Amino acid sequence: MANDDLKAFVEGHQRLFVLTGAGCSTNSGIPDYRDADGSWKRTPPVRFQAFVAEDATRRRYWARSMIGWRRFGQAKPNDAHHALARLEARGHSRMLLTQNVDRLHQAAGSREVVDLHGRLDLVRCMACSATLRRAEFQHELSRLNAAWTDLDAAALPDGDAELDHQDFSSFVVPGCPSCGGMMKPDVVFFGEAVPKDKVAGAMESLGQADAMLVVGSSLMVYSGFRFVQAAAKLGIPIAAVNLGRTRADELLALKVEDRCEAALSFLL
Repeated sequence: MANDDLKAFVEGHQRLFVLTGAGCSTNSGIPDYRDADGSWKRTPPVRFQAFVAEDATRRRYWARSMIGWRRFGQAKPNDAHHALARLEARGHSRMLLTQNVDRLHQAAGSREVVDLHGRLDLVRCMACSATLRRAEFQHELSRLNAAWTDLDAAALPDGDAELDHQDFSSFVVPGCPSCGGMMKPDVVFFGEAVPKDKVAGAMESLGQADAMLVVGSSLMVYSGFRFVQAAAKLGIPIAAVNLGRTRADELLALKVEDRCEAALSFLL
């Protein structure tokens, strides 16, 4: 019944503002961060301050990421991504704001996408801002750390891999090919601010929407939750599809507790 209500909600609005989270990509083989209560399933990801300040943290991050990227970089869009691309193609979606860094919405054909937390398929120099495709950086990581390439590990969220009990001190992290500076994935780490222009542009789009649809996000991270708060202040009705509780449950006009691809299957 709830899925019928969702169909009516979506079809009853012409200018949807869509916000997506990790639940959208779990069926593509990319694990999510939180359980049904919104709590961390495992150790929280690396913080920006530690990545910048500690050489050991960067070695650990890139070693795990080198192993994790092999699966992450091969991920394909699932029916949830395709359903939201279809929603846009029908002219019902004003903007798709995603908290994911996997670019699977774009791969599925969505055009009006804002990557709120950046994209993992690019690496950026923190000194000169030069960017490099992750595939090229991966090749260099593998070349410099040949002994690590045979390792395999369980996949974790956002291209991370379970590589505990390893000595990372010998792992070599390449510098920027342009200036030798520190390289970081072109994503917003925990403890790092989302670029203000992205937030402002998304808020402007939200102000022109007639409804908001949240897909696969617990909204525990403020960078996403703030848009639901803003929609509520504007009197814009909000529907959410998520397995488990969200931080915004009391603000929702409709909630569907189902897998994203199942709840949105009517669009396909």
